Amino acid sequence: MSEEVEISDHKDWRELEPNYHVKIFLTLLYSLMLVTGIVGNSITIRVTQVLRRNGYLQKNVTDHMVSLACSDMLVLLIGMPVELYSATWFPFTSASGNAFCKIYNFLFEACSYATILNVATLSFERYVAICHPFRYKALGGKRTSGLITFAWLVSVLVALPLLITTGTQGHIPVRADTPVQNLTFCTNLKERWVMYRSSIFVAFVIYMIVLTCVALMCRSMILVLRKSMGSVGDALNGTNEAPKREGSKIKMARKQTIIFLGLIMASLMLCWLPNQIRRLMMAAVPKSRWTSFYFRSYVILHPVADTFFYFSSVINPLLYNLSSRQFREVFVQVLRCRLTIEHINKRTVPSSRAVSSRSLQPLLRSLRRKRGNPSAHAQEKTPPTNQKESDPEEATLSNTEATDSVIKTTDAPSDTEV
Repeated sequence: MSEEVEISDHKDWRELEPNYHVKIFLTLLYSLMLVTGIVGNSITIRVTQVLRRNGYLQKNVTDHMVSLACSDMLVLLIGMPVELYSATWFPFTSASGNAFCKIYNFLFEACSYATILNVATLSFERYVAICHPFRYKALGGKRTSGLITFAWLVSVLVALPLLITTGTQGHIPVRADTPVQNLTFCTNLKERWVMYRSSIFVAFVIYMIVLTCVALMCRSMILVLRKSMGSVGDALNGTNEAPKREGSKIKMARKQTIIFLGLIMASLMLCWLPNQIRRLMMAAVPKSRWTSFYFRSYVILHPVADTFFYFSSVINPLLYNLSSRQFREVFVQVLRCRLTIEHINKRTVPSSRAVSSRSLQPLLRSLRRKRGNPSAHAQEKTPPTNQKESDPEEATLSNTEATDSVIKTTDAPSDTEV
């Protein structure tokens, strides 16, 4: 064993604690992030319910967004208070007990990976809807529930080994069997080192696979969207404006979804990377072989990695607001406790009724003329054959058909995913 390792075994590790000013700064920062994340994700759940009730969001997209917001809130509620106590203020003492340490690590890991797996399932569902629409319709209504259940089940399986491999234990040198300096903290157990190391590497591989798959699905959706927008624009050239406008709205909604998924993927990649590096440091070298420099680097990286990690759960409501103007407007309304949004059908039906009333005006004027001038009424009974005036009933019927078409169009499920 090297001399540096021998020296580190006799070093007082309490000297590696953050200083008082750093502890105060992290406490204020974590408190602000905790309040912002809880409020933001809670309002997000409320906004998705309002948009769904008013026809702007589909049920499957709403369920995914609610599941993602719930996992983010659980990460903040479970992780931040414990991190402040055990990693910031009292990093080398653990008065909570061995059972609490195991349960905490398991729940935190499960909720963390539920976040990234919820992003993966949402991306998969949007990928199938855009790139394989016929297969999407054939999957049925239970598809969303199955995907969300799959995401949470896989996250539980990823976190399950931590119930066995973590616990309360002090630093144990290479040539000793018991901890030194009476230090006890929540960490991975020396006797379960191989299993712990394998679980961390498997979790990292899952993280990389999810990011790669989401990136590939976003790329495929972008290519299909570009192709469909070009073909639809050529096909609708010279036809009615209403179908063209409706098709452009659907394409814009899908484009917003792709932008949102891309932003979430970028945030997960950047915000999770320091935390993944910290975890790999834990799994790469046993604590018994950590040098003083290695441990000091880990202690410095720990608060930075945690801050970025928790920020990924806080930033998602902001990404929703950046991706959709409609979501941003309702978010502000919910924040002010004053909802003014109307159902999507009410925005089009009144305008069609106004058109219908305008089309009935010639008929009403002719009826008034008949009542005031009976001779004119007699003349109108035998109109000349070459008269070019339009039949009021025909105008009313055509307008009624137009109104029905607008209602049918607006009654169709909205494709606004975000």
